[in-house]
Amino acid sequence: MDMRRLVGQNVKRIRLEKKLTQEQFSNISGFSQQYLSGLESGRRNPTVVTLYEIAKALGVSHLELLEPLSSRQKRSS
Repeated sequence: MDMRRLVGQNVKRIRLEKKLTQEQFSNISGFSQQYLSGLESGRRNPTVVTLYEIAKALGVSHLELLEPLSSRQKRSS
């Protein structure tokens, strides 16, 4: 799987689970709404530092942003 898409899907999923709009998350994280939109759609290639900052703003481990869906499903079983 394309890592950019995987990270983007995970960021969007977690953001929505926390009931945050992109605008709200932009204010919390300090990243522009345009950047977050590109990240969630898999068009951005975030740095390790960016992944850490995004995870911190979402209140999750940076590793959760890299975790494939199949791994999450196995853990919850």
